[in-house]
Amino acid sequence: MTWLLVALVFVIYGMSLRFIGVVIRRLGMSKEVHQYRITYITKTLDIAATLVMLIIISLILGIEYNQVTVFVSSVFAVIGVALFAQWSILSNITASLIIFFGFPYRVGDWVKVLDGENSVSGQINEITLFHVIIQSENEIMTYPNNLIIQKAVMKSSEQRLSKEPSTEKSQVDTVT
Repeated sequence: MTWLLVALVFVIYGMSLRFIGVVIRRLGMSKEVHQYRITYITKTLDIAATLVMLIIISLILGIEYNQVTVFVSSVFAVIGVALFAQWSILSNITASLIIFFGFPYRVGDWVKVLDGENSVSGQINEITLFHVIIQSENEIMTYPNNLIIQKAVMKSSEQRLSKEPSTEKSQVDTVT
């Protein structure tokens, strides 16, 4: 009976991986995101599903709940110590998932990230696992995902998003 349950978990796991892949692919295509983003979001969710499956199989095979929780908490403690200096990596990955599902801006949009004196404006070139790459008129900037979801972002159909008026406008103003 135990092995039948394990087999059932594997079948459900395989079906859930396929379902996750199909849903993420459809959502990505409907939002017109790059295939690279679809792939890494799918892989991230597949890893989470794999961890859940391993915990369920451990419980089915008779490993006590206390032993599983001790093992999982030990693994997280080791990972936490290893990533203590790199906590922003985890927050950027989490922010990347949020950006995939809820970020209203796409590659090619002209945006301005409002951050006081450090505001950034330009065209979104790429949205990666850790950064949003923004190209201004003469620079390429990488803006961390965890910061871009915390800041106000303005979208514009125009290429210019700076506070300074364009030279063309000032010339028109002086002519009239």
